[in-house]
Amino acid sequence: MPLSIQNIAARLTFRQLQVFKAVYKRQSYSKAGELLGLTQPAVSSQMRQLEQSLGHPLFEYVGRRLFCTAAGERLAESINKIFIELADLQTDLAALQGNVAGELKLVAVNTAQYMVPYLLRAFLDLYPHVSVRVKVVNRSTALQRLNENNDDLVIMGMVPADKPLVSLPFLDNELVPVVPDGHPLLTQTQLTAQQFLDSNLLVREAGSGSRLALEQHCQEHHLRFMPSMEIGSNDAVKHAVIAGLGVAVLPKLSISTELQLERLHIAKIEGFPLRRSFCIVHPQAKHPTPAMQAFLDYIQQNIKQFEKIFQLNNQESKPVF
Repeated sequence: MPLSIQNIAARLTFRQLQVFKAVYKRQSYSKAGELLGLTQPAVSSQMRQLEQSLGHPLFEYVGRRLFCTAAGERLAESINKIFIELADLQTDLAALQGNVAGELKLVAVNTAQYMVPYLLRAFLDLYPHVSVRVKVVNRSTALQRLNENNDDLVIMGMVPADKPLVSLPFLDNELVPVVPDGHPLLTQTQLTAQQFLDSNLLVREAGSGSRLALEQHCQEHHLRFMPSMEIGSNDAVKHAVIAGLGVAVLPKLSISTELQLERLHIAKIEGFPLRRSFCIVHPQAKHPTPAMQAFLDYIQQNIKQFEKIFQLNNQESKPVF
């Protein structure tokens, strides 16, 4: 006989649901225990109690792999709804007290990851009840997540104009041509863009915002774009330049320390730096949560302050001639 709602409610605990969610997400009792700070026997005990309460097995082993049963999949759907409702309840109760609370899900493209801590520091002082999650991805993944409406806000440059997006520009993103200390280009008095680009150009992967900006610049100015090596992150490109593998066009924000230490130098080339804007982006039809709106308002009200902060952090060595 199916259990009544009263019986289910009397037997289940939120702790059991939390443990189930961790096991479902990690597909492992031991990994779920690491996530929750529990031993594997404690996780197994919670799952046995939950299965006894519901009268159905929720997980099963096939070989050494753990799989979720049909009953477990159905429970996972319900638990997601329950925890979403709890999060909404937390937000609403905080609002009744005049506070902003809830979760803020941010995505930052690789180039923007260097600034996110500075954006969040004062915001979290103002709104201590907001829980922030930050995911760092490349530009193509950021666009995919925007299309799928997976997050609250995306911090990126090069916002596509052909999509229904709301964009708030808030900070200049300078892309500068850099060479390592001791590079032969440092001795040239009149360095052309093509000479620089032909000196073993190191670039990010296709779909990266910084690469796209450089490709567009080359196309507009009829420059030959023939990279010698493709590398998957700005940090990796930076270290490849320092190691002497070639030259690159990098976000100034990502190399401030190397410029101060003179491990890298900005080459003075006509048409550079490339100037773009970092933007806060979300789908046009998205309804802002209180935490999301608070962050948008905070960014809008502090644009001039951010400019000062990042100008201070961006002290550099003099460009080379």
